[in-house]
Amino acid sequence: MKESYFHAIADGVCRTVAGTDRVTLFYSAEATDFIRFNQARVRQATHVEQHIATVSVVLGLKQATSELTLTGDAAADIATLRAERDQLVRDLSLVPDDRHLMLPDEVVSTRHEAGGTLPSPEHVIQSVARAAASSDFVGIYTGGPVVRGYADSRGQRNWHRVESFHFEWCLYRQADQAVKTTYAGTAWDDAVFAAKMATAREQEKLLALPRRTLQPGAYRVYFSPGAVADMLGMLAWGGFGLRGVKTGVGSLVTMHDGSAAMAPGITISEDATGGIAPRFQETGFVKPDAVALVRSGRVAEVLVSPRSAREYGAVQNGANSAEYPEQLVMAPGELDEADVLPTLGTGVWISDLHYLNYSDKQACRLTGMTRFACFWVEGGRLAAPIGVMRFDDSFLRMFGEGLVGLTRRAELVPDSRTYYWRFLASVTAPGAVVDDFRLTL
Repeated sequence: MKESYFHAIADGVCRTVAGTDRVTLFYSAEATDFIRFNQARVRQATHVEQHIATVSVVLGLKQATSELTLTGDAAADIATLRAERDQLVRDLSLVPDDRHLMLPDEVVSTRHEAGGTLPSPEHVIQSVARAAASSDFVGIYTGGPVVRGYADSRGQRNWHRVESFHFEWCLYRQADQAVKTTYAGTAWDDAVFAAKMATAREQEKLLALPRRTLQPGAYRVYFSPGAVADMLGMLAWGGFGLRGVKTGVGSLVTMHDGSAAMAPGITISEDATGGIAPRFQETGFVKPDAVALVRSGRVAEVLVSPRSAREYGAVQNGANSAEYPEQLVMAPGELDEADVLPTLGTGVWISDLHYLNYSDKQACRLTGMTRFACFWVEGGRLAAPIGVMRFDDSFLRMFGEGLVGLTRRAELVPDSRTYYWRFLASVTAPGAVVDDFRLTL
């Protein structure tokens, strides 16, 4: 996890050798505490430290790549990586040309270190014991430093190390009733955690009220920042990339052909200056500070990976191979938090969504279900919990003609996935009040 280790293996492996034009190394590492809770007690506590390297060799349009798990011992890992590199060189003659291969021409080195104030596992456990006593508290805490690094035989070196945590939990009441809460960031604050627990307890009490059964139809709704982030996450799969536009299968193709638009107050960007993701991608291209994806309701730029740039004759802007935004930001609006319930008046408060998918991708039509702590609102107050409802509506309609307002406060929602390694991605989104949201059953 030390920068000196990364530079040692980079210097030891990233050398131009006979039969190659370039040797590259992409490094991923983490030291993570995982703590799983059930009924406010520790069910599982684990610490994981891992080092993973991807080494590539290039000759003309031929590239051979291999991924290895490392030990963290520089001398041993350099020997392993060199042996793998040399085998890849021998394999190059068997590899076909990749006509879409594009690698950086300029050497752009970067360094970013963001330390955090993270709790010890003992502190997390004690905090839960104090705040969640007598509750059916279930959740998972994930925290610790994460590293990404890139190096090549031209001398480029990119280093990124951040310390962060992500704590996601539910206060479970009964059957399908629960309140879901997330606390994430780089600096743990006991007061913030306690305040989130207090809010969750208040909502849990509301779940004891008689349930309101809603009929299918159109309702005014409030989406929490987390719910908006979930919908933006769906758009991110192919919606903001050049490939989705060129192939006609992206979710925002109607915006690109001029037949649809969002509300003038909608501005969405990929912001590389905030969040926790690195400024560079896996092949060494460095991202600009920001890419404006939607400006004042109209499409602006798109994310362009190096491969798409080569295929379509465009200019790459540091996007990853999937052209998936890693630090997506929707700009906030003018609605104060205190005015959300009065503005909603009578309608539905939606805290959480799940099973999101497209019912018609090219029309940007989403379907999914409401989930935890969703309420009927009457007279500007939370009046009753509602049952799980399915919806089917167009994001472009909701955040176009249907948009009433966005909140002044936007919330950073980190990617909680930990498959294979911790994902360094996030969506920052405000809450939103929307008219005529279509609940179908």
